[in-house]
Amino acid sequence: MSLENLTPAEGSTHSKKRLGRGAASGTGKTSGKGHKGQKARGGYNEKRNFEGGQQPLARRLPKIGFTSRVIKPTVINVEKAKEVAALTEITMETIRSVHRLKKSVVKVKLVGASAKDLASKIKDENVTTTGN
Repeated sequence: MSLENLTPAEGSTHSKKRLGRGAASGTGKTSGKGHKGQKARGGYNEKRNFEGGQQPLARRLPKIGFTSRVIKPTVINVEKAKEVAALTEITMETIRSVHRLKKSVVKVKLVGASAKDLASKIKDENVTTTGN
């Protein structure tokens, strides 16, 4: 077995159709292209998505966007939510006890001018400030 002895599997290939070789060949004269028209001309190339003027499938269907799997934190401004800033220990449970959050909220980010001062009070990895 060597590279020069390799051949395609039996029946996997077929000879190319020989076009324009006389009337008796069956593919002479118009060479299977019919009569006239854009498709009969030399250099014709149909666009990839073309459906004969009908709106292409890719444009008929609605666009389906991208959904990130990264959970974005819910932002709480401690300047407006004074009760969160007043907490002695900041965790998800203590924030829920004083501030209204949806059940789906998993992460919280504290923002505002005094948010960096609260970093030492945070005892939960799901709660962050703008500083960390």
